[in-house]
Amino acid sequence: MISPPSTLPDDPVELKKIIAQISAQCDQYESRCNQYESENELLREQMRKLFDRLFGRKSEKLFGGSPQLLLFDMPEIDPEAEPEVEDQVEIEAYSRKKAGRKPLPENLPRVEIVHDISEDEKVCSCGASLERIGEEVSEKLDIVPAIIRVIRHIRPKYGCRCCEGVEDDGPTIKIAPVPPQIIPKGIASAGLLAHILTAKFADALPFYRQEKQFARLGVEIGRATMCNWAMKAAQACRPLLDLLCQDIRSGDR
Repeated sequence: MISPPSTLPDDPVELKKIIAQISAQCDQYESRCNQYESENELLREQMRKLFDRLFGRKSEKLFGGSPQLLLFDMPEIDPEAEPEVEDQVEIEAYSRKKAGRKPLPENLPRVEIVHDISEDEKVCSCGASLERIGEEVSEKLDIVPAIIRVIRHIRPKYGCRCCEGVEDDGPTIKIAPVPPQIIPKGIASAGLLAHILTAKFADALPFYRQEKQFARLGVEIGRATMCNWAMKAAQACRPLLDLLCQDIRSGDR
């Protein structure tokens, strides 16, 4: 740090010492700058090689067909060493599984379709009837597309034609109670709600794409309607979520 002129001594010897110290500091600063500049140049060169390696033209000749370099040099053969005697090892024969297609799961339902020949072809040229001696079976994986259906909930009504209910203080007409529904007075069943919510949140299928799928099946269900159903289903699941959170928070941590 350079002192202000008012604090400098008047002695020339002292001034020469201060000048010598400042000169030495300047030399140290210059050497450090040169060192930093060489390090920066080295880093820039490494970055250029790295970018050339990542984004430049690739060549298999660089690594001999493999990106892994040789870790160790191959040992040289000593000409004076005695040749090693090779031990003969006999390997027993083994059976290998034939590579093929993975079998279909056994739990899937099977539909058998028999492709038989006509009755005329079941007669041999000698006049005798052919007998079934075996069969060839090949399995094909099939899928049944989604089926839109309407479930009709029918509740019969019962009433007395004799007294028309005047002999009893109870209801005149008896009918079964309405079954519990996730969305009261709505047309969506529990299965339809599960299908829509699974496609939305598990399969990442937006409502507007589901709207097109339902249109191909012959049913018009708007995306706003599906969004409303999703919010009502979330409200119906709120008690279950509250119980789940209560059970989670009941532990020590």
